[in-house]
Amino acid sequence: MSLRVPYQQLQQEFKRVLLTLQFSEAKAEHCATIFAQNSRDGVYTHGLNRFPAFVQAVRQGRVDPAAEPECVERMGALERWDGHLAPGVYSAWQGMARAIDLAKEHGIGCVALGNTNHWMRGGTYGWQAADAGCIGICFTNTIANVTPWGGQDARLGNNPLVIAVPRSPEPPVVLDMALSQYSYGKLSTYAARGEALPVPGGYDQQGQLTTDPKQILASQRGLPIGFWKGSGLSLVLDVLLTALTGGRSTAAISQSGEEYGVSQCFIALHRPEMHASLIDDIIRYTKSSSPDGAVRYSGEQSWATRQQNLAQCIPVQEDIWQQVLGM
Repeated sequence: MSLRVPYQQLQQEFKRVLLTLQFSEAKAEHCATIFAQNSRDGVYTHGLNRFPAFVQAVRQGRVDPAAEPECVERMGALERWDGHLAPGVYSAWQGMARAIDLAKEHGIGCVALGNTNHWMRGGTYGWQAADAGCIGICFTNTIANVTPWGGQDARLGNNPLVIAVPRSPEPPVVLDMALSQYSYGKLSTYAARGEALPVPGGYDQQGQLTTDPKQILASQRGLPIGFWKGSGLSLVLDVLLTALTGGRSTAAISQSGEEYGVSQCFIALHRPEMHASLIDDIIRYTKSSSPDGAVRYSGEQSWATRQQNLAQCIPVQEDIWQQVLGM
């Protein structure tokens, strides 16, 4: 990534392309901003690098740029929404925004969103909650690309889980993790660089654990984090999502052959006092494990990368950038 592009230019190019796809001005601005912010924060696999695939999904009808998510059931601080296959980054933001509003009224808010699309970087919505002064918890299911512990074929999603806690004026704690040992975006990054994984990340076509990311991408058989523990967590999140949304499970998504119409959940918790000094104590104690600053809390690296990329412009993969410029 030797070429660097200013954040504003990246965002404006995304918006220009989306306007040609019949996005409204406001929706194009919103979606372009999230894609640009993902690259700004160093999650290039879900920013510029994923944008051409998003455009293709719109052109193929899996994403409806005109659709609006809709509340279909209210039960106090819990609401069930239908995404109507609107752009995933748009619907997810709306889901968390509504959960935040409910939390500021009730102390807790939960939006269960079915029939939606890929939310790109899940951490986006954790940062959204933290910026609003709320604890944020969200998770999604995916197409089957993780092999359950003891199994032979992929039957679980990598089902990302996000937990965020505000720390104003310090950067928030934002955990954003897939339930596969490596997210498929990270596998693609290693494969593009021709590098082996530091530890096994999945299975090859013969069912053997491997550090070769290309073999895992070919087999679509990721290894769950923590072996049997990650396998169980992936399963229970899928069960929870299906119970709350009445939407499609990983099994139903996988049987369709395409990853769309997924299910998501957004939870926000709000209280005036978050005991910031106690959180600071936890972080200081954890960091004291390494005298050279090697230990970082979740979200710290994203914050540092954001500042660097705003100051020095965002590194882009030149062939993908040229592809977007030509759209």
